[in-house]
Amino acid sequence: MRNNLDRHLAAVRNLGILAHVDAGKTTVTERILYATGTTHKRGEVHDGTTVTDFDPQERDRGITIFAAAVSCDWNGHRINLIDTPGHVDFADEVERSLRVLDGAVAVFDAVAGVEPQSESVWRQADRHGVPRIAFVNKLDRAGADLDTTVASIRDRLHPVPLVVQLPIGAEDGFTGVVDLLRMRSLTWGDGGDTAVEGEVPEVLREEALRRRALLEEAVAERHPAALEEFCDRETLSAATLTAALRDLTRSGDGVVVLCGSAYRNRGVEPLLDAVVDYLPSPLDVPAVRGVRDGGDGGRGAVDGMRHPVDGVQPADGTQSTADGMRHPADGMRDPSDERRPADPGAPFAALAFKVSATPTGRLTYLRVYSGTIEKGDPVWESGTRRVERIGRILRVQADRHAQLDRAVAGDIVAVIGLKSARAGSTLCAPGAPLVLEPPGVPDPVVSVAVEACRSTDTDRLASALARLAEEDPSLVVRTDPETGQTVLSGMGELHLEVAVEKIRRALGLDVNVGRPRVTYRETVARGVSGVVYRHVKQDGGAGQFAHVVIEVQPLQEGFDFRSAVVGGRVPQEFVRAVEAGCRDALAEGPLGGHPVTGLRVTLTDGATHVKDSSDTAFRTAGRFALREALRACAMVLLEPVTEVTVTVPEDAVGGVLGDLAARRGRVTGSVVRGGSAAVTATVPLAELFGYATRLRSRTQGRGTFTARPTGYAPAPAPAVAATP
Repeated sequence: MRNNLDRHLAAVRNLGILAHVDAGKTTVTERILYATGTTHKRGEVHDGTTVTDFDPQERDRGITIFAAAVSCDWNGHRINLIDTPGHVDFADEVERSLRVLDGAVAVFDAVAGVEPQSESVWRQADRHGVPRIAFVNKLDRAGADLDTTVASIRDRLHPVPLVVQLPIGAEDGFTGVVDLLRMRSLTWGDGGDTAVEGEVPEVLREEALRRRALLEEAVAERHPAALEEFCDRETLSAATLTAALRDLTRSGDGVVVLCGSAYRNRGVEPLLDAVVDYLPSPLDVPAVRGVRDGGDGGRGAVDGMRHPVDGVQPADGTQSTADGMRHPADGMRDPSDERRPADPGAPFAALAFKVSATPTGRLTYLRVYSGTIEKGDPVWESGTRRVERIGRILRVQADRHAQLDRAVAGDIVAVIGLKSARAGSTLCAPGAPLVLEPPGVPDPVVSVAVEACRSTDTDRLASALARLAEEDPSLVVRTDPETGQTVLSGMGELHLEVAVEKIRRALGLDVNVGRPRVTYRETVARGVSGVVYRHVKQDGGAGQFAHVVIEVQPLQEGFDFRSAVVGGRVPQEFVRAVEAGCRDALAEGPLGGHPVTGLRVTLTDGATHVKDSSDTAFRTAGRFALREALRACAMVLLEPVTEVTVTVPEDAVGGVLGDLAARRGRVTGSVVRGGSAAVTATVPLAELFGYATRLRSRTQGRGTFTARPTGYAPAPAPAVAATP
């Protein structure tokens, strides 16, 4: 029984397709589905007929927006595949997918080589320790060159590329490849359905032998068993070479490189063979590590996202921090740590990495790490710390689903019936609670204000925004307490555009989208003294009387009220009323009606009436006295500023510094490390709208930035003195 389970797990591959936008990864996915017999017609991106780009916005825009899961079979192996987005705005979809994958295929354009987002997703895979193989696509295009692309992979990404194929023909004449391990040719006709195996073409034999020798030398340098055989025989057998390539791929010491043209269906079958031969199964990756929940172990994952659980460490000896990255773990292993092997007989443990609402119900996508789950089983959810019941288990084919009776360790499935699980939630057996490390979520960089066109749709819009944030943790919805605007924040302008369009299409809501209002402040640059205000009101019955004298002085920040009245001329209870009136007056300053901050008000004198003085009268006097005093002061308009840290390649620093200066930024520091520069600057918040898009444009998508509010600073307009 145990041997059967191990054989089942050894035949599973969980992998993602990673690439820059338009490198052809969705076409690669479509050809994989076609080659494995999962589909019987080739889907085309330009026709909007692909399986994985099923969302109407994806088909309209011609790009992948949402990570889509599919499954297929190849040579007795089950391949669970996730087609990930290639646009930088949707990097969080890639991050959550990589968290649950065991391997990946990185697709590169044979003309463009390593592109900006190719570099970004490669670094993401590095952080998660995901083994990769590379597929150089579009060899049929004009200007395509395998060697140039491999050189860019080596120079830009710094792996050891191990090229196992040699193209037959170039550009329009590309017809197949030479398999350097078996020294056989594989060619495809115009239909491209079936590869024809044959001898290596005579004109390529010498070059193929040369490249085979280079491959053997590169492998022998890095693999002890291969080195031993190479020293004995001065060559490597195909079996030894395959085993060594598998070990080097899984350890990350090498990256196998294949080539082809997915659009023409050339090179897909060898790619599938490489996935089976080189990428790991669930048995080949370390047992998942989590924290046993003993009452407070899950406190770090209450919302199932954004805040990694305290103490949770992945199996590679690193720990997650608030930035979602992995860093070396400090100290010894926490005694509350527990490892769960990929064993269907172990206690159940799974991680939810995606949630989506569909017409058939709320789908929660899971990677099952250990144990077995069946329809109707109870599971403990780490976010709400509640037990819920699995309604149905589905094998996912993008937007189509097939019902399953059970899911076992190593599976990627979707379930229906969970009401509270979020992306990043751990699901486990109620009797063996465990909290797994959730995917890191980057902080949003772009915000827009959204509002319903009709006031009657306000509640529907709020509900739709909450559902969006639930499905996509990188979207943040908040209400600005000062402006009252509903602000939607995300990873880029396209990201927000897609989110708003989803609301419009799904609910038929008319939504206005605009630039968020910046909340300014006013402060005192030069104060005044001896401001007198006498409040007298007599309209029958008891009247109102209050007489106050105040002075106003600048303060570094905040508001301070003091009383210097002597001789009891203003009783203490009325002093408190004057302070309350002054605080009322801070709501609107004289320059533009903005809140006032940074001042000290001192009550220096006053007078009362035996009958008509009251708290109300002195509060009113305090409010109007401070308003008059502020009109007499020299006032300065303050604008919110942020500390921005921009990380860019060294060759892009000049353009970034110029752009920051144009945005009234003040550079405060710069550090260069590992070919990248981190520039720190203080920039007005009003100047940051649209900066994410501008930065990506200037750095070819390789630049990133973070922003942290630091307070307020004087706006460029000169101080204004108002006459009383």
